[in-house]
Amino acid sequence: MSTKRVTAEFVYTLESPQPIRKGYVEYEEADGTIISVGVCAEGEVVEPGALVPGFVNAHCHVELSHLHKKFRKGTGMAGFIDQINELRDWAGREAKAQLVQEWMDKMWADGVSAMADISNDDSSFDVKSGHKMYTRTFLEVFGSEPHMCEGVMAEVTELGRVADKAGIDAAPTPHSCYTMSPQLLSASAAAGLAKGFLSYHSQESQEEEDLLRSGSGSMYENRKRSGMSTPPVTGESSLKYFLDRLADAKPAPYDEHVLLVHNVCLAQDDIDAARKVMNNVYWAVCPLSNIFIHNALPPIPLMRRNGLAITLGTDSLSSNDDLDMVKEMYCLHANFPEVPMSEILTWASLNGAAFLSKEDTLGSISAGKKPGVVRISDIDGEGFVTSASRSVRLV
Repeated sequence: MSTKRVTAEFVYTLESPQPIRKGYVEYEEADGTIISVGVCAEGEVVEPGALVPGFVNAHCHVELSHLHKKFRKGTGMAGFIDQINELRDWAGREAKAQLVQEWMDKMWADGVSAMADISNDDSSFDVKSGHKMYTRTFLEVFGSEPHMCEGVMAEVTELGRVADKAGIDAAPTPHSCYTMSPQLLSASAAAGLAKGFLSYHSQESQEEEDLLRSGSGSMYENRKRSGMSTPPVTGESSLKYFLDRLADAKPAPYDEHVLLVHNVCLAQDDIDAARKVMNNVYWAVCPLSNIFIHNALPPIPLMRRNGLAITLGTDSLSSNDDLDMVKEMYCLHANFPEVPMSEILTWASLNGAAFLSKEDTLGSISAGKKPGVVRISDIDGEGFVTSASRSVRLV
């Protein structure tokens, strides 16, 4: 057995809240299995930076990589949707697949070991099936008109068969309250729950909230101009509307793993309502995407006070300049400096692994696990990422 040893000023195992100062990680060279972790011996050369477990990108749309640098920033959600409708099909299948390969390779090299990814077609399946990165693919559906439900579900069921043949973990999932009829939201949620995992765009913008609470705002006007039906006005938040549609799909409580993505407009009563019925709910934040689209961030202090299982994602290259987890971490640190670095890394690694039910292998540096080992450069004296920090996979 051939082993290797790497050192760093800080080692964040995520098995404890504090990093190891001047620590080492020893691993099996052949397959990356962690053998031991500890404090370096006196006189041992300690490399700069921090060692961390491989990241889990908890929300991405890698099939939209062909939209890199093509979108205007600050348009709000309604304007962003208009750009998606205009630009998403400009590239052919071969070009899309090539860009998926390039960006997944880049994420892997940067230290992403697993990804919860959204797909609307099969253009990423071949790349995923042969890639070192583990992915769980959420086959997202849309359809604002009730009569579309049966046909859309038939299409996504067939797409699921294609995913099965490619050997990737995949299942249907609903997109959001504003792109789906109530019937389709419940039907797709039922299909996802049957596979044990669900991902849902939740409370991403105030426009979404206005649509559900009062039938007003730019998203409501956008839908009406397009001749699309809108969800019923409930006077409640869009998350509570989702919970109602979930109950129509399957009675509570829910033991399945449910990922609520974005959460920019999350409030205490929403948290209480979700936790009342969900036993394994995770809350993804994608800060740079939220800033890109509408210059807002999720209520991190509220989420922390409630002890939520926060995960971290990049979203897509239509709403982000990169798919760089360290830049997402720095954005969080810059805006919420009170959050310990080990906690942000837990969001970026361990909690995402737990959502994917991969925490036995991924998410922390512990003997017997194979999380990947990543070095982050340009760490400050307290162990925090800086604007200059970059990550590179060592294992």
